[in-house]
Amino acid sequence: MQSVFIQIIIYRKMTTQHTFHIPVLGLAYSIDTPVKVARFGISSVMSVVQDELVEQMRQFHSAKNNIAFHPVFKTTFDYRAKRITEYLNLVKELVNKQIDILKLESFTAGTEITKYFTLLPDQNILKKAYFSMLQATNKEQLYLQQQLRDHILPGSIDVNIMTKIDGNNYHADVKDMDSELFSDAMAALRGYANSTLESSVIFSAGLNPKLYSYLETFPDFFPDPQQNIRKRVIIKVSDFRSASIQGKFLAKKGIWVSEFRIESGLNCGGHAFATDGYLLGPVLEEFKEKRNELIQELTDMTNAALLAKHKPALANSETIRFTVQGGIGTAAEDHFLRTYYGMDATGWGSPFLLVPEATNVDTGTLNDLASATQDDYYLSGASPLGVPFNNFRKSSAEKQRLTRIANGKPGSPCLRKHLSFNTEFTTKTLCTASRKYQNLKIRELNTQHLAPSVHKQKLDDITEKDCLCEGLSAVGYQLNDLTQKLNIHAITICPGPNLAYFSGVFSLHQMVDHIYGRMSILNNVERPHMFVNELKMYVDYLQKDLKKITESLTTKQVKYFTSFKQNLLNGILHYKELDELKPWFGLLEHYATKLHEITIENTTPVFVH
Repeated sequence: MQSVFIQIIIYRKMTTQHTFHIPVLGLAYSIDTPVKVARFGISSVMSVVQDELVEQMRQFHSAKNNIAFHPVFKTTFDYRAKRITEYLNLVKELVNKQIDILKLESFTAGTEITKYFTLLPDQNILKKAYFSMLQATNKEQLYLQQQLRDHILPGSIDVNIMTKIDGNNYHADVKDMDSELFSDAMAALRGYANSTLESSVIFSAGLNPKLYSYLETFPDFFPDPQQNIRKRVIIKVSDFRSASIQGKFLAKKGIWVSEFRIESGLNCGGHAFATDGYLLGPVLEEFKEKRNELIQELTDMTNAALLAKHKPALANSETIRFTVQGGIGTAAEDHFLRTYYGMDATGWGSPFLLVPEATNVDTGTLNDLASATQDDYYLSGASPLGVPFNNFRKSSAEKQRLTRIANGKPGSPCLRKHLSFNTEFTTKTLCTASRKYQNLKIRELNTQHLAPSVHKQKLDDITEKDCLCEGLSAVGYQLNDLTQKLNIHAITICPGPNLAYFSGVFSLHQMVDHIYGRMSILNNVERPHMFVNELKMYVDYLQKDLKKITESLTTKQVKYFTSFKQNLLNGILHYKELDELKPWFGLLEHYATKLHEITIENTTPVFVH
């Protein structure tokens, strides 16, 4: 018992129990995931940009838990931020109550406290202490049980903010010069910053100077007199350069980046921010080689800025976590990423869409996902942001989009306006997925008298844009039977292509056991290594981009595509040095051959098949 007791004392310094987290999933799919899984020590991420959904989810969970609900009306000043603050405070309250109840349960089969410990990875100190407790004498058991209860920690309740959601929202009581403070991104940050949460905000989609500078106005992002940072910053990146640039930008302001969340550019769900041919393996290799240098550099810069601001320095124990996500499908891949590349943890997103205990997915979509094939997942141009978007052919939103086109009414009613940035035809911004914009764009296209094939391609590009504000949040209203005055039912879902290798609906225990290698829930579809899958996506992406070009390449395009191709070839060379990928060397050679066959010159691209 003594050795176990010592190990538990050491465990006090640890803040995370699991070696994985659940990333943000659309607007509604993980909107209340912490309420579902945080009590089991699992960290997850919510999107809070859709304030109407946030408000109705607060009403739903308040009623469910007999908590008084006081609405934040749209007439309230700064209502977006206040709705977010109120919801986040409620989520924290609910999770804390769940933890209090869980700690009082007995260590018997079927209780949540037993589930808490059995879900943990087998090498976890608390998991070992739990098994030691089961084998101890009665007197020792009671002592160890109390020790275990005292060390139960909830998973982190984190919030994602997409930095590109920064269009101005005007308020009657606000001067135009201050309107940027009411953009969706600024309001979301303010809502999070004013909440009682002690967790992290994840910034995705790249550096936004205005948004990042706004962090300085909130004291919780700086160390307090005890050197604790109540609210932390995590940045999602796809390469080392991005991490360095964004980390230094914040460090100069005294803002510490606690984690860099490295994501595959294409082998992911949602928006796909493709790199210039830099594959995930070589990207992780660069982080592996330079992480200590980056940590030291950011530490020095942050402390210098804190000193200049007369604020406490970072604690000596402060460090940066490096995690990776995007396309992970097996325990072996998970282990490889954490051991070979030194990643501190991994992110598992799309597979949790098949776990009703963790996410919100309606029955129809869930069944479609459970039976989907590889062809059902594709990289689309659906996003009004102009960024490639991982889509699902069987979604009701995709069916609705095609029906609208067939009926001569392409485009969507623009009701939320979160993605309204275009001023091509109007002084007031429009969303490129809106019916108004698409009608104007099609009218312009019809005056150009292009060749039929070119006209069709451009028309398809226009009408492929779809409303994500409603589509990605609709399931939250439907599944929880919330009132939705707008009567919108079509659901957009954006899983990564890795989900093709999972078929079925799973319990939380099954999914976690799969992640830790205690069982396998993959289907019988032949699955190459995640690195090889990503390589295929990049080769296809390069070829698709080149095939769009109908005229001779410019010098700039030749330089770009040549570099893209060479980066992929360099990535293949890296993979050939890894024993982990030996079973797929034949596929690596296949894609290398395809790349060599692509001719990139100042002429129309040539493909040899």
